[in-house]
Amino acid sequence: MYIVVFAVVLCSFLWSISGCASTTRFTSSGQRFRGLASFYGAEFAGRPTASGELYDPAALTAAHRSLAFGTRVRVTNLRNGRSVVVRINDRGPHHPERILDLSEAAARALDMLREGVVEVECEILP
Repeated sequence: MYIVVFAVVLCSFLWSISGCASTTRFTSSGQRFRGLASFYGAEFAGRPTASGELYDPAALTAAHRSLAFGTRVRVTNLRNGRSVVVRINDRGPHHPERILDLSEAAARALDMLREGVVEVECEILP
């Protein structure tokens, strides 16, 4: 019984910590952050994003948990050095270890379609 209670408390604590990290507010240009990025593909085409736009796999867009819609971010794939500028138009990713969900076009520009998830560095642009 105590083990189950301990496990529930521990999981709740770890979940709350990861939630705190994911709600960090970035507000000024030039700020950088790193983490894992994934992408969402054509199966979501035409569905509304959190901003109200319809998802377009050919657009250079991304989802972030807290950046303002319209924020431009330079995303660099740390494995190969390729970069792309995306516009935030959605909320996510919903996976706690990832910091961005990129459009299919952005993922293609970063040459990450095969891997699916890569480590990136992001810079907020003016």
